[in-house]
Amino acid sequence: MNILLLGSGGREHALAWKICQSKLCSKLFIAPGNAGTATCGTNIDLLPTDFEGIRKACLQQKINMVVVGPEEPLVNGIVDFFEADKTLKKIPVIGPSAEGAQLEGSKAFSKKFMKRYNIPTAAYREFDLDNYAEGIAYLQDHALPIVLKADGLAAGKGVVICQSYVEAMAEYELMLQHNKFGEAGRKIVVEEFLTGIELSVFILTDGKNYVILPEAKDYKRVGEGDKGPNTGGMGAVSPIPFADHVFMHKIEERIIKPTIAGLLKENIKYKGIIFIGVIKIGEEPYVIEYNCRFGDPETEVVIPRLKNDLVELFVACTEERLHEMKIEKDERTAGTVVAVSRGYPGSYEKGFEITGLEKSIPEDSLIFHAGTRAEGDKILTNGGRVFCVTSFAETVYEAVDKSRDVLEHIDFDGIYYRRDIGFEFH
Repeated sequence: MNILLLGSGGREHALAWKICQSKLCSKLFIAPGNAGTATCGTNIDLLPTDFEGIRKACLQQKINMVVVGPEEPLVNGIVDFFEADKTLKKIPVIGPSAEGAQLEGSKAFSKKFMKRYNIPTAAYREFDLDNYAEGIAYLQDHALPIVLKADGLAAGKGVVICQSYVEAMAEYELMLQHNKFGEAGRKIVVEEFLTGIELSVFILTDGKNYVILPEAKDYKRVGEGDKGPNTGGMGAVSPIPFADHVFMHKIEERIIKPTIAGLLKENIKYKGIIFIGVIKIGEEPYVIEYNCRFGDPETEVVIPRLKNDLVELFVACTEERLHEMKIEKDERTAGTVVAVSRGYPGSYEKGFEITGLEKSIPEDSLIFHAGTRAEGDKILTNGGRVFCVTSFAETVYEAVDKSRDVLEHIDFDGIYYRRDIGFEFH
């Protein structure tokens, strides 16, 4: 099979690394990819949202399957675009329809969906300019802290946790009156703040059946001890010590099964990944959010732990026979640490040479590129999150320690990474 993978981050390098190992993969193309994905296949200079460009590339390269990394093409309807085009409709796309992608694309849609199927989640209300005054009264009566979420996609920046009523009122006004998040914030969800420990659960579904992939925990805050602003993710670990068989069974019965049943009942076409952000409160699971694709940097620990042929799983997904598949996992712990540019998640400079990547790394460690580009025989920084190191070991501490050891030998101007990923499990 000739496969086209859309995206350019660490998630896509991890997926490309796995896909190119498949006995079913003849050629792999990545659009646009990065310096790391270029070692797994052929990078194509195309944005994942350029549907016409993707159409031409699929026909030119005789593509047999498209795997979508980021959420934006899915929310924008790439699956529907392929199905509506006579020349593309036979090419399966791994990902949900635009309607299915609303689980991530609209907080209000996902909250209503969870309510319909009694899926445990935080209490909420939604507001826009039409019921603006009602929202102010609701905020004044709400317990602190208060969570405000832009309804649509806001590049991971659409969630604000307010510690005071003054802050909540100001953010509410900024979102709705001053378009802080543009179109994404035309409607907002005000949500109860939940206190607990979070994890990411990944399922691959064909719309009827599903398989549960290895779970992970990521670390969003830029600073050690989980301090400072939120980022796209500074590291991740898998498996999670607290996600034992009993707890995972509760997630499956109370969250996964009702989610799949709801999609089926509403005839929502969904052949792809559902990433469920779960919070454990006491011994009970609650959904924080749905995403319609793999997470980043969780993919960089989930995919290396997956022993199955990923393309075989994707083919089973397109043929609605996931019930025949059994997931096999590496029982060791994987820990990934992300190296970022100085200033990230704020403004940062690009174009610095990365040295030390060519040094031999241990057999049980992997480097996944994110914001990198090749220039001649040099690899340069090209983003906020630049690359990550994933390592295997018996414990979280040992895995993360190995990744840190590898990072000690790699450098670029302004390199920064957290040294305490997985700190609560040490």
